[in-house]
Amino acid sequence: MRLLACLFFIAITHIASAQKSIPLFDGRSFKGLEGDTVKTWRIQEGALVGGSLTEKVPHNEFIATTKPYKNFILKVKFRLLGTDGFINTGVQFHSQRIANPPYEMTGYQADLGEGFWASLYDESRRDKILVRGDTNIVKQVLKKGDWNEYEVRAENGRIQIRLNGKQTVDYKEPDANIPQSGLIAFQIHGGGKAEVWYKDIMITELP
Repeated sequence: MRLLACLFFIAITHIASAQKSIPLFDGRSFKGLEGDTVKTWRIQEGALVGGSLTEKVPHNEFIATTKPYKNFILKVKFRLLGTDGFINTGVQFHSQRIANPPYEMTGYQADLGEGFWASLYDESRRDKILVRGDTNIVKQVLKKGDWNEYEVRAENGRIQIRLNGKQTVDYKEPDANIPQSGLIAFQIHGGGKAEVWYKDIMITELP
């Protein structure tokens, strides 16, 4: 009986530790992240900031984790600014960098921007929206130009996206060849005078 109790305690402790939330960005440094931190990405007021409101971003840029993740719950606060050109960004996951062009990534993206809010996009692979976010929910909860929160849950091929607590996407990947692990990254899209802010980036790894 004592042995069973001990094993039960160990199992519960393991599950609890596996589900502990940890920050992907410490608000002070680029530790654990890699990308163009000279021209595109900077740290400002405790946030990860990409792009410019005075010059058009020439092409997509991503800052990515150096560690891959499989099953997880990701929470991130974001603010997207800009009015000139294509104003768009997104949260990449189960992704990888590609060689040509070297600044691009392939994988899933929780998309952000007019016409794409709270949608699931397949970046540089199928190049299409896999699930369009519920527009009625987006209209109700999105705070344009202000801070919002995404929650992305990826678990064994099922992807759920929530915008400010409201679910907009519930998708099950039908293609067994699509990777279900990879890097997490943050995009600023090319083609606009746009600036994106990310903060409070927390991940909870799932068994």
